Amino acid sequence: MAGKKPNPVDIHVGSRVRLRRMLLGMSQERLGESMSLTFQQVQKYEKGVNRIGASRLFQISKILDVPVQFFFEEAPHVGDRHHGRGMAEPESETFILEFLNSREGLELNRAFVKISDAKVRKTIVDLVRALSAG
Repeated sequence: MAGKKPNPVDIHVGSRVRLRRMLLGMSQERLGESMSLTFQQVQKYEKGVNRIGASRLFQISKILDVPVQFFFEEAPHVGDRHHGRGMAEPESETFILEFLNSREGLELNRAFVKISDAKVRKTIVDLVRALSAG
């Protein structure tokens, strides 16, 4: 029997845990140690494979110094037939979150925001566009 697919909200919450952990420069091992868990369990939480219970999410919010609602910001509206959002918007949000959750995306973002010269930032954006077109 094939495994059950993770719930999109669990995946989203896990990705927000990963995003915040990475923004703080914290390893999975360190987060796990803070919660008396293995880094493998943290990985499962971050991928949405294992659901994060309410008390555990509260504990994570304290360790990562964010309110609990941070983990639900921009969460998918599963089963909400009256939401009325177009098809492209959730995909673009997912793309942005996936990019920011990658190590390269996070490093690129951190370095980019440190550039104070607007002309240099524009040149970098132009360069990346040119590289991606080729």
